[in-house]
Amino acid sequence: MTKIELVKVISSDLGELQELSKQTFLETFAPVNTEENIQHYLHSGFTDEKLIKEIANPGSAFYFAKLNDTPIGYLKINFGNAQTELKDNDALEIERIYVLQEFHGQRAGQFLFGETLKIAKNHGLKYIWLGVWEKNEKAIKFYEKNGFIPFDKHSFTLGSDIQTDIMMKLPVIK
Repeated sequence: MTKIELVKVISSDLGELQELSKQTFLETFAPVNTEENIQHYLHSGFTDEKLIKEIANPGSAFYFAKLNDTPIGYLKINFGNAQTELKDNDALEIERIYVLQEFHGQRAGQFLFGETLKIAKNHGLKYIWLGVWEKNEKAIKFYEKNGFIPFDKHSFTLGSDIQTDIMMKLPVIK
């Protein structure tokens, strides 16, 4: 396999990011949620306005995992007050890490996680945290394999369904 590259997303990448976000969300969650709830999230969670605001936030960063200049996955991380919950200046939140289904098992997710770990170390942070849906067993196993441990839970609303996310963290070893 050709080497995967990490490329920071900028505002002119909006269309690519939006398309990749919708496709990976659909592939990941459509089989286990109602069509109505999925469509609601697709139409509200990835609007131009919302993504432009997220890209412009100085406390957040999006990165594409690109293979032969084609985005095959993406990562969204948050620092400090941009974090969805903890708002800890010693932490980095992985808000989204998604890979197109056809590239599952080809280490693209592991690549994105490895890059996140490098970023956390370069910023001198103490830990990385995230929330993962309790029914997303594949993702939970991925994070556990990489050393994450559960520490709390929170709710995530998908359309009319209130779901539970497991919050997990990983100490950053310098």
